[in-house]
Amino acid sequence: MGASFSVDERREHFAYCVQLFGGTTAFSRRLGIDERAIRRFINGERPLGDGLLEDTAKALRLLIAEASTAEAQIAATLRFPPTNPS
Repeated sequence: MGASFSVDERREHFAYCVQLFGGTTAFSRRLGIDERAIRRFINGERPLGDGLLEDTAKALRLLIAEASTAEAQIAATLRFPPTNPS
């Protein structure tokens, strides 16, 4: 997110990232930030700092890793379905 993003575009992208986590509550838990503060960032009542965006990017990378692991477990299960003992 470089200087080419306007303040509004930056805020809209942040809101999109929050939704990728499942919404404000899930994002709040993941990053340890009060839900009201997150809403204030999204609404433009508080400026989005680079530190918050860096923390968001880090959390997204962790989410990607967790989702990839979960997907791999599902794929492995589907390749080797459990045998029915009956």
